[in-house]
Amino acid sequence: MHIALFGATGGTGRQIVQQALATGHHITALVRDPAKLAPTPAGLSLIQGDVQESARVEQTLQGADVVVITLGNTANNPDKIVSLGTRHILDAMQTHGPQRLLVITSLGVGDSKDQVPFVFRMLMRTLLAKAMADKEEQEQLVRASSLDWTIIRPGGLTDGPATGAYRVGPKLTAAQVSRADVAAFVLTQLTDRQYLHQAIAIT
Repeated sequence: MHIALFGATGGTGRQIVQQALATGHHITALVRDPAKLAPTPAGLSLIQGDVQESARVEQTLQGADVVVITLGNTANNPDKIVSLGTRHILDAMQTHGPQRLLVITSLGVGDSKDQVPFVFRMLMRTLLAKAMADKEEQEQLVRASSLDWTIIRPGGLTDGPATGAYRVGPKLTAAQVSRADVAAFVLTQLTDRQYLHQAIAIT
């Protein structure tokens, strides 16, 4: 399949790139700094630009069968970049296609607040308040769209290897999960519609 990927240079994004290419998929990724993914492997096409640039977003979507969003808010990004970028992507998808959308957010967002430990809930209200509010708005935008979306909410992310020993479901209590396992699950959802229009925890 042809995947349009937003957030390819992050930890989970890199795992998606690696695993998707290894299984024969093609990826077009919008990145601000292509050097972060150099040397560019076969099967990966890079478009330099910003997720707030509508023309670049539309270019990234051309020929794609599915869109994967794994945007994160870092010190180098403006506030609300996740929700603002997602809005641009949704607008382009609803005009130009494709329809299948996989969005990686976080446990603790939306109706999953009670699925995370008390300490993390405290962090959500203080140090992580802006980032979580950004993801809240992102999820609201996705849910309001007419697209074939699935929201994937990981627990605490680690850089461990893919184990295949992860669990998925709507009401799981947060636990650690490797970015490699999240990426592996994302790839199963490229064609699987079991969780269509659902927000699913992965731990």
